Amino acid sequence: MTIERPAVPEMDGGPFRVRMDLAYDGAPFSGWAAQPGLLTVQGMVEDALAVLLRRPVRLTVAGRTDAGVHARGQVVHFDLTRAEWDALARGRDLDPGVSLRRRLHGVLNKELTAPGRREGRQRRVVDALGGAIEIRSAAPAPDGFDARFSALWRRYSYRIADLPETRDPLSRHTTLWYKAPLDTDRMNEAAEGVLGIRDFLSYCKPRTGSTTIRELQEFSFARGSDGIITTHIQADAFCHNMVRSLVGGSLLVGAGERRPQWLAERLAAMIRDSKSILAPPHPLVLEEVRYPADAGLQDRADLTRAHRG
Repeated sequence: MTIERPAVPEMDGGPFRVRMDLAYDGAPFSGWAAQPGLLTVQGMVEDALAVLLRRPVRLTVAGRTDAGVHARGQVVHFDLTRAEWDALARGRDLDPGVSLRRRLHGVLNKELTAPGRREGRQRRVVDALGGAIEIRSAAPAPDGFDARFSALWRRYSYRIADLPETRDPLSRHTTLWYKAPLDTDRMNEAAEGVLGIRDFLSYCKPRTGSTTIRELQEFSFARGSDGIITTHIQADAFCHNMVRSLVGGSLLVGAGERRPQWLAERLAAMIRDSKSILAPPHPLVLEEVRYPADAGLQDRADLTRAHRG
């Protein structure tokens, strides 16, 4: 499998790893991963870091998100030298991580809105891109930390409005307006049938050389007092399209188009075909990535690499 490795500076002082937490509105972006000619979250953040550090910086991410998918709790790491980290404060009595967060905020907003300004777009359209990426924190990472391989689990949410009276135009960009009423009891029964350590080939788009075995730790649907159904789904890691495929199948079960056992039957079939339905991306949010205590970071990273390698 291909392992993302951060660019390590060839300068005196050796690598100095930084953990950075961020959130983003995925609507304007063609996903997380940098792609030539496309606006992506990774591309924007790496470009902003390059402006500040005056050299390329490569990010390693906890979980890649597809086009249109959002994040409240994304985590990345990258490597600097100690001198580069200290210089971020620009000689002031200021924590370098706080300085980095503030400076990235300015560069990101400038770069996100610059194309619209150049093209003469309406101000409200241009301003809407400002704040699409926010840096929550930046700090020296503990020894052994790897944003991707040290993670214990990732948790996503997915919001669904299945009744006309629950359709709020102000939240339509982060909520699925489903065509029919849904039975959450049926959906939860189906979800229970795919929990545990399984091969999720039927619900994944496999990457060359990578495994589709994952531990699905939580998968549930709950209707809130506002009538909105919220999906909570947590696993040690997710394959490409896994969350949207599982939610898409559950929607068919909730609408009565499939039996609750259908999700587990599809899992056992080990076939990805036209019956695999992807739920739309815009309600999907990466909420949290959890890591072990500092002493267990390196062991966790080594174990994860061994299992997925």
